[in-house]
Amino acid sequence: MRGISKRFGAVQALTDVDFEVFPAEIVALVGDNGAGKSTLIKCIAGTHAPDEGTISFEGREVKITTPADATRLGIETVYQDLALCDNLDVVQNMFLGRERLTRIARRFSEIEMECQALDVMAGLHVTTIGSVRQKVAQLSGGQRQSVAISKAVMWNSKVVILDEPTAALGVEQTEQVLALIRRLREQGLGVVVISHNIVELLSVADRIIVLRLGRRVATFNGHEVAPDDVVAAITGARQFTV
Repeated sequence: MRGISKRFGAVQALTDVDFEVFPAEIVALVGDNGAGKSTLIKCIAGTHAPDEGTISFEGREVKITTPADATRLGIETVYQDLALCDNLDVVQNMFLGRERLTRIARRFSEIEMECQALDVMAGLHVTTIGSVRQKVAQLSGGQRQSVAISKAVMWNSKVVILDEPTAALGVEQTEQVLALIRRLREQGLGVVVISHNIVELLSVADRIIVLRLGRRVATFNGHEVAPDDVVAAITGARQFTV
């Protein structure tokens, strides 16, 4: 993304923001409330169209004006509410709106969908879910997050955006989700993580990009930066290299 700007009436949400993520890389996007994180992500996901700027994907300029545009490119977003249906089981949630049908009776191909769901979860080493026929309402927060992430990577995704993936999770469940995020990188995906937990981000992120008042104000190497420097950039206490 280059020179992205977005205005909502009198509010300038983003001003000339550059943002990039590469294959097999985890990028943390951080900032205080109102910094523009959600607006920037929604421009990537096709929920908002930027007023100015360009978006390039795999070396060519693209237009992302709807969520379907993002999906066709291989960009999947897992929002904080996960968008899962409690009354459906794991397989039904993973294929919701994309169900496989049998050729003859045009009914749901339950066995095919179940096998593919199991294959995806096995590839991501998701072992905390006892049965993919279990209702989502019966799953813990960490298990639900695993289902949502597995659903996102099922469709030949290339970029996965995770909005507050560890919010309201316990210590053990948080570590499970962070391990899953690392496995997405190992499989060659570009991963964007939004979180307010700086310490967690430093444990997984290759780069940290800081937004403040709708502008990109700092970029850090996630393996070398100190938490205090990230906080100073978020609050504006110090100036850093963009």
